[in-house]
Amino acid sequence: MVEDTIAAIATALGESSIAVVRVSGEQAVDTVAKVFKSKQDLRQASTHTVHYGWIIDPESGAVLDEVLVTVMKAPRSFTAEDVVEISTHGGIVAVKSVLEVVLRHGARMAEPGEFTKRAFLNGRIDLAQAEAVIDLIRSKSDRAFQVARRQSEGALSKQIIPMRQQLIELLAHVEVNIDYPEHDVADVTAGVIRENCGAVLNQVKELLKRADEGKILREGIVTVIVGRPNAGKSSLLNALARENKAIVTDIPGTTRDIVEESISLSGIPLRLLDTAGIRETSDTVERIGVERSHGALNEADLILLVLNNNEPLHEDERKLLNQLKDRSTIVVVNKIDLPRQLDITEVQKDYPPDRIVYLSAKEGKGIEELENAVSSMFLSGDVESGDLTYVSNARHIALLHQAKASLEDAITASSAQIPIDLIQIDIAATWDTLGGILGDAAGDSLLDQIFSQFCLGK
Repeated sequence: MVEDTIAAIATALGESSIAVVRVSGEQAVDTVAKVFKSKQDLRQASTHTVHYGWIIDPESGAVLDEVLVTVMKAPRSFTAEDVVEISTHGGIVAVKSVLEVVLRHGARMAEPGEFTKRAFLNGRIDLAQAEAVIDLIRSKSDRAFQVARRQSEGALSKQIIPMRQQLIELLAHVEVNIDYPEHDVADVTAGVIRENCGAVLNQVKELLKRADEGKILREGIVTVIVGRPNAGKSSLLNALARENKAIVTDIPGTTRDIVEESISLSGIPLRLLDTAGIRETSDTVERIGVERSHGALNEADLILLVLNNNEPLHEDERKLLNQLKDRSTIVVVNKIDLPRQLDITEVQKDYPPDRIVYLSAKEGKGIEELENAVSSMFLSGDVESGDLTYVSNARHIALLHQAKASLEDAITASSAQIPIDLIQIDIAATWDTLGGILGDAAGDSLLDQIFSQFCLGK
């Protein structure tokens, strides 16, 4: 338990109906009681109760704001400490004046993520759950939010804990056979080691199987829309964003810089980049835009190559089709509302049917087919609401890969008749590695790195 008392604004600064100042620590109630005027003494308040009154400046007696104060006493609070939340009027002046008077009377300013850090240090949540809190805040789609919510409730932890338990029981048997061979204990054979390590390895592989999908849901997909001028790239961006974000005209070369928009497509966060039309040009500004388009292609996770259904295939497009055929590329044949002049057989030579989508961005036709194509390219299938245990955190993924390698080493060693006291090293390493996901023996530097990513007040 950490003994000092911290405070911070827990809501975003700006005009709003209310704002919240959160206070946590052993002296949280006493600290707020010094600046809170009400009919009831806050020190006598029961836990999980709300009290009406005013925040005052004890030195001047000035009333700073009319507030509601919520008291949550340890251990039944987010941090497992005494927590007091002051609901003030929204805006910048009121909430800042309330925070300042609380800081002058016994609290210190919380560091980023310190409330969640205390919840972890006080044993209320493990590190995997703590890291899921920031994923909740940063969720870019409903599906990403549901994944983070389940992580924060311990969905991943509930899978890691039984694996570690199985390994510790195996280690106990190994220790007995090594240290007390005179006891009447069944020998831990290579077959038993392979069986137990194999069972845990299968579970680790199952988690890693959807790790890429988890990262996609967490971080999103950088999606570049590319093509010749007037192919309908900006119209496609507007259709996907469902608003007019990019200028659309019949004049080739209208888009000269990268236009960016974030959307959610079938539950997948997409960072859409509409680029300048790729063609040879003498216009200096347009040429810079074309160069930026090529640069964006190098960073893309997904490429939407837009072709004009109403025009024959151009040499620039043939080059793009060949250049991008081994990338995650979906060919979008746009303007299907106009007569076809495009020879689609040239496209079909290198692109299978599931990577070609026909649509009219102008009329909004075919957008659903594009969504399905993106979903099938990056996700293994539709995710049911009860099956959202994804590993999305890069740190967790790295640790799972380490655990997988140690388990494979243990299984290989057991088949090679290596002495079990040496195999024990790999089993113990796996147990420690999986514990790293939960935060067992996490060092200060790791904790500081993780919680520094949080906002103040969380």
